[in-house]
Amino acid sequence: MSKPTISDLAKAAGVSVTTVSHAFSGRRHVDPDTRDRIQKLAAQIGYHPSSMARALRSGRTGVIALASSMPFAVAAGPSRLGFLMEIAASAAMSALTRDLALCLIPPHPSVKSYGSVGFDGVILVEPARDDPVVVHFESRKTPVVSIGTVPGRPDIPAVDIRSAETATLLLEHLAQQGARRIAGVIGSSARSSQIEAEQAWLSFAERRGGQAALLRLDEAEGEDIGYREALRLLRDDPGIDGLFASVDAFASGAVRAARDLGRAIPGQLRIVTRYDGLRAKLSQPPLTAVDLHLPMVAEAAVQLLFDRIEGTGRTVMADLPELVIRRSSAAEP
Repeated sequence: MSKPTISDLAKAAGVSVTTVSHAFSGRRHVDPDTRDRIQKLAAQIGYHPSSMARALRSGRTGVIALASSMPFAVAAGPSRLGFLMEIAASAAMSALTRDLALCLIPPHPSVKSYGSVGFDGVILVEPARDDPVVVHFESRKTPVVSIGTVPGRPDIPAVDIRSAETATLLLEHLAQQGARRIAGVIGSSARSSQIEAEQAWLSFAERRGGQAALLRLDEAEGEDIGYREALRLLRDDPGIDGLFASVDAFASGAVRAARDLGRAIPGQLRIVTRYDGLRAKLSQPPLTAVDLHLPMVAEAAVQLLFDRIEGTGRTVMADLPELVIRRSSAAEP
């Protein structure tokens, strides 16, 4: 038996094929009672609208993407895609509630790898200033929103994840736990999270005085450069008793360096990091970090992109970050 067609459904409902199409696409107004009757009849006769046909009529694919230019060494972790995957899981569920599918584009050094695949819109995770990923999708006229504001691009709607407040929260925690000479280790990329972390550290150092060095490291080298530079820093300045790492891979490297130097954590050195992912949780000792409320951030980003596709959209603020205190910084009894 052949599958029922849109013409079969239109005949059964006593309406035109165009009315049936609009009842499913929502592109034109259809009387609510008529729409409900059409959809109930569709379920009874087993008619399912073709997603391909809908895409051809609307010019949309029904697919949005999540992408990031963050180096794999930072985006990845014990869970393979760490930070990015946590956002993706929540964004995918949120997209489905809006009849959209989510495609995760893994971090890749070249946008050429994206090919010519088309999306209705793209959520970018922490893009940098003059980010080639932004350039790529804007050149294709693809609506773009961002998790984390885009430096120099206030016109791109974003979920502001409050990176300055996050850094300040961690630095003040170190001070409250007794750290007096605090070093900072941040990424050298022009992402808002790193720019704001640097500004927060400099402001903190000016208020408190007596702070140690601020290192700017290449995120692409991940934990290895965090280890090497923390080893050098702690050897050169034995008075350092606190370390703020804006990238969790750098924090993991610092833990290794402290262990190799025989520096007890938290007795002689307290370490904190920004993202409360598996790196922080599985570290020995576990790392004090911050809950960025990523499921809510992802939900807000999907709604922002949905609005952007419809021609609206503005930057919104994420909820305040929440400190998650663990043994890497907790004061001993």
